[in-house]
Amino acid sequence: MAEILLSLTIIGVVAAITLPSLTGNINERTWNTQRKALFARMSQAIALMPALNGYGTFDDTTDTAAETFITAGLSKVLKINNICSNDKLSDCGFASKYTDGGGSQQNLPKQVSSLNAGIINNGIRNIKNTKAAAFETANGESILTFYNPDCTTKDVFSTAYNNDGTASPGNWAGETVKQQVCANFVYDLNGTKGPNTVGKDIGTLTVFYSSDPAVVMPMYPRAVSGTKSQADASNACRELDGGQYRLPNIEEAVAVYYNRLIYSTQAFGSNGYVWSGTSVDSSNAYVMGFSYGNKYSRPKSSTNGVFCVER
Repeated sequence: MAEILLSLTIIGVVAAITLPSLTGNINERTWNTQRKALFARMSQAIALMPALNGYGTFDDTTDTAAETFITAGLSKVLKINNICSNDKLSDCGFASKYTDGGGSQQNLPKQVSSLNAGIINNGIRNIKNTKAAAFETANGESILTFYNPDCTTKDVFSTAYNNDGTASPGNWAGETVKQQVCANFVYDLNGTKGPNTVGKDIGTLTVFYSSDPAVVMPMYPRAVSGTKSQADASNACRELDGGQYRLPNIEEAVAVYYNRLIYSTQAFGSNGYVWSGTSVDSSNAYVMGFSYGNKYSRPKSSTNGVFCVER
């Protein structure tokens, strides 16, 4: 009997040690599977939409842009169970707080400026501070939606606004790409069930260009200390966790900038330029400027900051 009790005690201790790890691994695999399925469904739906700009209205008192984008656009090409206005986001399965990429508790973002205050009110780089709406998919995901009704094609980089609110062409030394973001989604794979944490059940999906759209879903970025050439930056990413990371393409770099407060500033280290893996030609590649949200072409031999995303 004593030997049996000792054996059971040992089994219990081993189980107590290993069970959290096993449960965590199972959750990670489940989230990864859900994330890939969501990306596939959203990408297919976005590709079916004839255009991504022009939905809804926006002014100081009325903002229907994101809600109209969902109801009049996205719901026509994606199975949606429930749509929630800005004042009823919790009805679509969102908790009032989440844990950001730096481990801090944050309030659920409700306007574009809650994703990154630098996106708004930057003169020539200004975009509208639209309110979020939300929806629940037929598969049970909760999707917080931020929308830019004036998003542009890939070839248009900056828009300035006159004092009367009308748009006018603008010029800027770098290519201002925030206007190219048509829709930005913060997804929660399991609603209020938890852990409500970025990099686990919470992440972002960003859609670029009003026609011929590009859809990206960068996983939680990891910063690499110091500045490096593009080749050294790429090697540094490949060395993380046995080759599980790479440099972001330029759209992924923009998406991380756009969602800076979701991922937390700890992910980047500075406001400077960071490499993308997108080449301009054999000698130059795009960098993303985290101060103003511009992309620039720089020689691959120059040194810039580095963050990496999962493959």
